[in-house]
Amino acid sequence: MKEGCGSISHPGAFSPVGRRPECPSPFFLKGDPPFSVIRKGRFVYCEKNFFLLKCRGTEGGICMAKGDGKVIAQNKKAHHDYFIEETYEAGIVLQGTEIKSIRAGKVNLKDSYAKIENGEVFLHQMHISPYEQGNRFNHDPLRTRKLLLHRKEINKLIGLTKEQGYSLVPLKIYLKNGFAKITLALAKGKKKYDKREELKKREAKRDIERAFKERQYM
Repeated sequence: MKEGCGSISHPGAFSPVGRRPECPSPFFLKGDPPFSVIRKGRFVYCEKNFFLLKCRGTEGGICMAKGDGKVIAQNKKAHHDYFIEETYEAGIVLQGTEIKSIRAGKVNLKDSYAKIENGEVFLHQMHISPYEQGNRFNHDPLRTRKLLLHRKEINKLIGLTKEQGYSLVPLKIYLKNGFAKITLALAKGKKKYDKREELKKREAKRDIERAFKERQYM
C-alpha cells in the first residue's frame, strides 16, 4: 500500500491544472499521473469511484480525510440482544453512490447481519438509501455487500460460527482514511431470562445512583 491520501488506488490527488497536489501530505508520489476529480465546495472526489481525495492534514504520516472517525450509524439493539465476545474491523465493498449516501448519513444497520458464504463474509439487510442526485444506475438499498477481513480472521470466524453457534452482528459503521468501515461483533444471542436479569441489574444500578445523589444533597 502506498502512502498518501485515504484511497489505496489514489495515493496522492492532483488538481487538473499544473499537477499541484491537493493533499498536503509530504508522502504523495510525484511520479503518479494526474487524476480526474470532481470538486464540490471545499471537497475533492475521485471521479471514478467517488472517494474523498482532499484532506485536512496528516496524522502519523497518513493523510486524514475530512470526517474521519465519525460514526455514521449504530446498531442500538445489538448489546441488548447479544453477548459481545470479540469485535473486528472490516472494510465494505461499495458502489460509488453508496459511499456518497453513507457520507450523508443515509444508512441504517437495523435488522442487518453478516454471514459466511463460500469462505467470504457478506453483510445482509444493511439499508443504504439511494443517492439523491444519482441516475438510473443508483444502487439497490438492501443489496448484499461483501466485507473485507484478513484471511486468518475469516478462518477463525468460520470455525466459531459453525462449531460454537456464534453470530456475526454489525455494531457500527464509520469513516477511516476516506473509507467506510464496519465494526463486526462475534456474539451469542441472549435468552429471555438473560434480558430480564440485565434489566434488573440496570434498575438496581439506577436505584443505587439515585440513592447516592439523594444522600449528597441531604
